[in-house]
Amino acid sequence: MHIEFRHLRTIKAIHDCGGLARAADQLNITQSALSHQIKGLEEQAGVELFLRRSKPMKLSAAGLRLLRLAEQILPQVEAMQAEFSSLRDGRAGRMHIAIECHACFEWLFPVLEAFRKSWPDVDVDIRPGLAFDALPALQKEEVDLVVSSDPEDLPGVEFVELFDYNPVFVAAASHPLAQKDYIEAEDFRGQTLITYPVERTRLDVFSQLLIPARVEPAVIRQVELTAVILLLVASNRGVSVLPDWVVREVKYNSDYVTRPLTKEGITRRLYAAVRSEDLEKPYVQELVALARREARKLQAQ
Repeated sequence: MHIEFRHLRTIKAIHDCGGLARAADQLNITQSALSHQIKGLEEQAGVELFLRRSKPMKLSAAGLRLLRLAEQILPQVEAMQAEFSSLRDGRAGRMHIAIECHACFEWLFPVLEAFRKSWPDVDVDIRPGLAFDALPALQKEEVDLVVSSDPEDLPGVEFVELFDYNPVFVAAASHPLAQKDYIEAEDFRGQTLITYPVERTRLDVFSQLLIPARVEPAVIRQVELTAVILLLVASNRGVSVLPDWVVREVKYNSDYVTRPLTKEGITRRLYAAVRSEDLEKPYVQELVALARREARKLQAQ
């Protein structure tokens, strides 16, 4: 027996309408075509599906079995069609994000909260990109966006500019380096440098300052949480370098001092890496816009 979606819609329409004429109007076909469809379906099934002498027209026992099938399947089909329509229109989709910037979690959460409210049908997930190769995962469609400060020339991948930031030296107010107007690479010799548990090539203080100058701190202490890093710094257990949006809340705190790195300062740029074919998706554009807006708010504080 070959059952099509139109057969299920026909059974349900006749049951709901109680007759062929009204069902035909609902289905937008002629009554003759509807009768022919029923006859063909009954021939396939080998049983009558309707009690034709009853008014309103009623389903037989076999017809009721088919109605239950229609009531189970048709809502799922309609939901699937609505989902596909949302995907075509850019209202729904998947946004799995990998973050290569450890400190970006604190900046990104307000962005994702606003995004969730505007795009409830987009499946959002966050994966720490430092735990795997995020950019190859983007190319393989395992993730959909990578937050990174290190753009690469990759086929099929675009790096969209988000905002610029400054890596900032932070120390306890009583630390000897607090007397300096700016911090140079040589100042880190003999210091305990507190960092996130990240490869040094992915830390601004190393990639932009210490590695080029061939300077090595006395001790490198790795800490997972920003709040703990700041607590240790305030206790004079070491110094750190953090993005300016992280230290915005402590730069006016008398327990800390913040200083630029080098006399001119160091500026870095954060990017959203996305697949080229996804650039025009409305929710991708919205996420980028929200990220830029949040960055402006932080920098204004």
